[in-house]
Amino acid sequence: MNEVTSPADVADDAAVVAAADRLLTAAATGIPVPPMRDLLDATDLVTAYAIQERLTAARVAGGATIVGRKIGLTSQAVREQIGVDTPDFGVLFDDMAYGAGDVIPADAILQPRAEAEIAFVLADDLADGDLSYDQVREAIDYAVAAIEICGSRIADWKISFGDTVADNASAGAYVLGTERRGLDEFEPRDVTMSMSIDDEEVSTGTGAACLDDPVNAVQWLARYARDFGEPLRAGQLILSGALGPMRPIVPSNTVRSTVSGLGSVTFSVGK
Repeated sequence: MNEVTSPADVADDAAVVAAADRLLTAAATGIPVPPMRDLLDATDLVTAYAIQERLTAARVAGGATIVGRKIGLTSQAVREQIGVDTPDFGVLFDDMAYGAGDVIPADAILQPRAEAEIAFVLADDLADGDLSYDQVREAIDYAVAAIEICGSRIADWKISFGDTVADNASAGAYVLGTERRGLDEFEPRDVTMSMSIDDEEVSTGTGAACLDDPVNAVQWLARYARDFGEPLRAGQLILSGALGPMRPIVPSNTVRSTVSGLGSVTFSVGK
């Protein structure tokens, strides 16, 4: 597990303020911005998370409520492509949530891409103790099938690690299935996943593709979040990371994911 340095010491730096303003403007106007190479080193996690925290504060000030976290870059292949050795995380807000079968407005998310995941809801805080694998498993209330709709405020998805961290780990929206299962009813590592767009299979994967076990991803997040001073809490939703490749989506698409043991979840994109 990587140790975390708090971004508080750089929170008011000019580069942090300027980068956050760029991303807020992109979200408000619907116009992506170029990669932030002039403001942010590709692997500068401290500054990147400081930008993310500034965006989070702006969202909360605007009335949004934090409901959980998402984990990104859980695929070894994707981490190697970007040139990093650790996942990242972002914040989930209440206005990102959609129900199974909902239609998501076509302009709700910039440059949307869908990926199938397992979502977990916590029964207990993960703030104390050694946050072992067993402790994390026991803290999970239930799991559901989920589709995350990732979005990027960075033009053409030309992101570095710093860009995606700053941009709230490219979080956009999410859709949850309706079948809830406890970990005594299925094993996350062993699931298989198939995702289709307009009835054409476009992505497949397994639970083992997510840090070898989606519970490992939650454990990584629990330790990272506590080091940041914002531990995971009971009732929070955790999107644990992609089980297979994410795919672009466009208006009028219907997306469906099936995860063994957890059933299916579907949504459509508006015209």
